[in-house]
Amino acid sequence: MKLYSFWRSSAAYRVRIALNLKGLAYDLVSTQLSTGEQRSTSFLAANPQGLIPALEDRGQVLTQSLAIIEYLDSVADTPLLLPREPVARAQVASMAQAIACDIHPLNNLRVMNYLRRELGQDDAAVQAWYAHWITEGFSALETWALKYSVDGKFMHGPAISLADVFLVPQMYNARRFNVPVDTFPTLVAIDDHVRSLPAVLAASPENQPDKPT
Repeated sequence: MKLYSFWRSSAAYRVRIALNLKGLAYDLVSTQLSTGEQRSTSFLAANPQGLIPALEDRGQVLTQSLAIIEYLDSVADTPLLLPREPVARAQVASMAQAIACDIHPLNNLRVMNYLRRELGQDDAAVQAWYAHWITEGFSALETWALKYSVDGKFMHGPAISLADVFLVPQMYNARRFNVPVDTFPTLVAIDDHVRSLPAVLAASPENQPDKPT
């Protein structure tokens, strides 16, 4: 497997976590978003969207972190990140999608850059935009976590799931942009626990080989 990644990409962070949890070996191909490598001819040939991450496996290139992790769940089902039981599966998927579809797309790099460059927003306005969508999304996730977590260690039930894999990178982003998270104590506790797992720790941005020195 080859993972096209960028050390600080939260979407790539999710896939790194999933690969590590499942014990799958992969070659990391650093794609520097800061210099626009994702728009290069060679990368666009692999992923016409020009987005990170992309996973190459068995001659096929897969894109979109949610789709990639669902694929990994189908080829390596330990640990299973999407429960087999239909209701639990839908509950876990809904929490992951709340991050993947409703929080992250509004706050990723290209949106932030568009707000600054095309719409002329200053740093304060961009920060307010970012904090608004994080806070709104985390409020719902806090409620769900209180409902579905068994012991406060994971978002759903007694084991790690797709919801945890998506939560950790989003919490990293919130802290990176100085969004207060103390009002979401359940999410903070779950994030603290999940980040302590060796497979998750190894996937963190600070532990990536392409992190600038």
